Amino acid sequence: MRYRFLPVVLLLALSALAVSMRIMAQDNSKPRAVTFSRDVLPILQKNCQTCHRPGEIAPMSFLTYKDTRPWAKAIKTAVLDRQMPPWFADPGYGHFKYDRRLSDADLRTLSDWADGGAVEGDPKGMPPAITFQDGWNIKPDMIIEMPKDFNVPATGTVAYQNILVKVNFPEDVWVTSAEMRPGNTQVVHHGRVLVRRPGMSFMQDAVPGEAYPTGSLEMQQAGAPDTLGKFNPGLGAQDFSIFESAKFIPKGSDLVFNMHYTSVGKASTDRSRVGLVFAKHPPKLRYFMHNGPTGSNLAIPAGATNAEVVSEMTAQVDSQLVYLQPHMHLRGKDYEIRLVFPSGKTETIFKAKWDFNWQMGYDLAEPITLPKGTRIIGIAHYDNSANNKFNPDPLKLVIWNDQNWEEMQNCFLGILIDPNIDPTNVFKPSGPSLLPRGDSGPTLASLNGLTATR
Repeated sequence: MRYRFLPVVLLLALSALAVSMRIMAQDNSKPRAVTFSRDVLPILQKNCQTCHRPGEIAPMSFLTYKDTRPWAKAIKTAVLDRQMPPWFADPGYGHFKYDRRLSDADLRTLSDWADGGAVEGDPKGMPPAITFQDGWNIKPDMIIEMPKDFNVPATGTVAYQNILVKVNFPEDVWVTSAEMRPGNTQVVHHGRVLVRRPGMSFMQDAVPGEAYPTGSLEMQQAGAPDTLGKFNPGLGAQDFSIFESAKFIPKGSDLVFNMHYTSVGKASTDRSRVGLVFAKHPPKLRYFMHNGPTGSNLAIPAGATNAEVVSEMTAQVDSQLVYLQPHMHLRGKDYEIRLVFPSGKTETIFKAKWDFNWQMGYDLAEPITLPKGTRIIGIAHYDNSANNKFNPDPLKLVIWNDQNWEEMQNCFLGILIDPNIDPTNVFKPSGPSLLPRGDSGPTLASLNGLTATR
């Protein structure tokens, strides 16, 4: 008789198991509570705190929960719109070592945190805080500062300034990384620290510490000084060692701070500096920063919504390309780099939208070999119409010049060469960059015409 109850018992047990499994499934379907301490802070440390900390260019700090909590909704909006972290390279062209795009999982975490009340969680679950070296992103072996303050007027145009610093390096040195830091981020639009090699005519009669206005084209005509360190919003420190390479400073060299200042409505001062990390031993390859293909003959018609400007240079020796940083001003829209190899093969290696407020540099994941005879072509587009809210004057024909309301077209290139090669002879302007200035362009049409006659 006792066996008559067995089916009933089994049925009740199976029913209970089914209910339990449904409850577990419901519990598992609920998103895990996202907390600042455990989930959000690691993302901020990896992607945001370089700029979002006291003394840096970002307007708010993301170091602590107290700092970050008021910005939770703004963070969600900025990351979902891909405004932050700033990154403009088209993923369809090129592979980059420090790709700043957030993963889908990181986007979901930040979004869920904002939607879930932006809770702190258990502080014991926080990762260790990142230690920054006295405000630097590197640990400098040597810090070099402008000898005195530069006075920036409250209003008016400030020409590009060059300030010589007598370092007189006592021996040849190799630099594996550098970081330029402005003394006053409100007035320093961007800057470069240049290596003035012994015997260069550039700044040869300059008084150390005094500022000399010099245009960008004049500097190139004086012998193409190498760029040691740069400051642009969002650029950060530069690493030259990733391919067993480093930058070279010859014995007896000095440094020149090349500064672009902007008036902000009140008289201000700046004293910028650069930090250097030296190599422990000579590298296999020399890293050199070249101005790249340059469209100094550009002409952008008034009112043009998509004006095209093309520039070109040709490799005179074998080298390797490892870094790209386009440069335009307020009318810039996008930039592209194409390579035409001696074999005739053409390859687009880089495309990016342009944002004047974030002048990004892009380190390649692997070097691209540039055999002698390779043509490097830069293609830029500009909006000189009234539709461009940043356009200083849509009624003006725009040509090359240094100020923001004028225009430039070039792409700084980081290249690797044999240490015995003279870096000033690695490239020569060619094709459209040699044409006289017209009413527009030069354009791809002019490039195609030149190609037909080569």
